[in-house]
Amino acid sequence: MNTTARLAVFGGALVLLAAGGFAVGNAAGPKPAATGEHVEEHAGEHAGMAAPVDDLPGGLASSRDGYTFSVADRTPTPGRFSFTITGPDGRPVTAFDVEHEKKLHLIVVRRDTAGFRHVHPEMAPDGTWSVPLTLSAAGSYRAFADFAPAGGKPVTLGTDLSVAGDYQPASYAPSRVAKVDGYTVELAGDLTAGKTSPLTLTVSRDGVPVAGLQPYLGASGHLVALREGDLAYLHVHPAGADGAQVKFAAEVPSEGTYRLFLDFKHGDVVRTAEFTVPTAGRA
Repeated sequence: MNTTARLAVFGGALVLLAAGGFAVGNAAGPKPAATGEHVEEHAGEHAGMAAPVDDLPGGLASSRDGYTFSVADRTPTPGRFSFTITGPDGRPVTAFDVEHEKKLHLIVVRRDTAGFRHVHPEMAPDGTWSVPLTLSAAGSYRAFADFAPAGGKPVTLGTDLSVAGDYQPASYAPSRVAKVDGYTVELAGDLTAGKTSPLTLTVSRDGVPVAGLQPYLGASGHLVALREGDLAYLHVHPAGADGAQVKFAAEVPSEGTYRLFLDFKHGDVVRTAEFTVPTAGRA
């Protein structure tokens, strides 16, 4: 995966996405943007000015570098979610490089950062990707397709989805300790805008550090961070591991509050730990 805002991960594949809108509009959620949308106008909100397209993090647009994330149904019914990646010639792309053991990574999250999913669709010979996916909670969602066309540079595209119903927004207080399925995951370190910040995630169970986290996507963990205010998608590279700890150095591009999601594997099960971390100096 390419790095738009540099983050070097030790022991885990950190995928940093910056995410927006911790508030979603009405009972059915905001209406999704039109097919083929370009959403670069949201970038630069934190800097107070628009950034050049080439300097933007991925995921802010459904089309970039000649590739388009095409979804036929932006109000997906429960069951399977299907889409294509079209290339500069307008045809579905069928040749992809393997990145972190997969040809394409799909992340879906509601715009208030609830309902995080990281799944891996299968591609048909005609270039149609599909994956079992049920979005039961009402609201507006963002889907990210993270891939590298064969012989090309990695690209991340984003598009909006919508689920009708009684939208109940979620909010999150700052937190550095997550509990999931009897595991406790602790986050140490601070995020400092514009600087490389060393972070350490320690996984324990019953007060004892877990020995031998199992590889997941070729590394000891996979971290996603979502920034309040937009849905920028920032990339990282795995670099190693140290027992129950997943270490990484994160360079966040702006001040703000970030939601972090760590996927880790133990006992042959992948679990996700969630954190809410403001940058240094913010409450």
